[in-house]
Amino acid sequence: MPHLNIETETNTLTLSFSGHLDGPGVASLWKKALDVLKKTNSQKIKFNLEAVDYLDMAGATFISHLNQLGATMNKGVLILGLKTEFSPLLKMAAQSYKVQTPEKGPVSKLSRTGEKLAAVLADVKIFITFIGEITWALVTSLKNPSSIRWAETWMVAERSGVDALPIVALISFILGLVMAFQAAIPMKMFGAEIYVANLIGIAMVRELGPLMTAIVLAGRSASAFAAEIGTMKINEEIDALTVMGMEPVKFLILPRVIAATLITPLLTVFSNLVGILGGALVIISFGYPWIAYYNQVVNFVTWQDLTGGLVKCFVFGLLIAATGCIRGYQTLRGPSAVGDSTTRAVVSSIILVAVFDGIFSIVYYYLGV
Repeated sequence: MPHLNIETETNTLTLSFSGHLDGPGVASLWKKALDVLKKTNSQKIKFNLEAVDYLDMAGATFISHLNQLGATMNKGVLILGLKTEFSPLLKMAAQSYKVQTPEKGPVSKLSRTGEKLAAVLADVKIFITFIGEITWALVTSLKNPSSIRWAETWMVAERSGVDALPIVALISFILGLVMAFQAAIPMKMFGAEIYVANLIGIAMVRELGPLMTAIVLAGRSASAFAAEIGTMKINEEIDALTVMGMEPVKFLILPRVIAATLITPLLTVFSNLVGILGGALVIISFGYPWIAYYNQVVNFVTWQDLTGGLVKCFVFGLLIAATGCIRGYQTLRGPSAVGDSTTRAVVSSIILVAVFDGIFSIVYYYLGV
């Protein structure tokens, strides 16, 4: 076993090592040497290696670490008695130590911004790659529809669509109700409350119905997809599928993408009807008959408005499902990994829905839709 002798004289601390400085030897001396070094008030520190008869990489790293620690404490550090055959090893350890612990200088705001931008661009690249894989799997599967797992697809559609009807109905009804009340207040000053029906109809069909449905699906389905696939990733079930020759994209992601893409327009139509019904309740309470509200909505809202809203829904459904699956596929290991993936899935889905909704608004404006 190695031995450590500590001497302090005239403002100089001398640590004299002897014996074998290998892995077990370093472990026995590590705490003692560090404690002495950190508590010393001496301005000079000497490491005497004259009695060391064996030194491996663990011992060289140990000496190098002590040397660097003394230097960071602004002490004068000196290594004495190092045998010639140990010199290359200690030099190599010192170089490795410098590589592993680079000096941390102040990081400028521009550098931090650049690092964040690089991380975002890398994430976008991964996302685009996954979208390409999903698109290719969708195209190849549609050529052979029997290869699609339709049972899994309908089951996902039921969970994402039928089970979401109550929350979609509640949000849409309250939205139509509140919007009608807020619009009726200024309209009543001019005796034009009936035109609130026009506002409710066009707003629900073109914008609010698709948007609110997409946000509800992002909160429910995208997080569920990410949690399901993330858990499978942690349990190495996806690796097992790959080993068995199954493509995870076709086996896991494609049914969810197809289900969400098909169910989103249907949910949006339901949301539109319930929202318009909420507005009707307000107009009827002002003394207008139901048929007047119905005629006002039907005569103002066109099939073009309805089609424009439903086209957006297909894209929203595709984005939400793909984002949830991709975030689940990116799940790392750890106790909070699945939670992080579901959070990222919801946030990413809502951001993408908002961005693409803006793009659709601009495109529809120039197309005259």
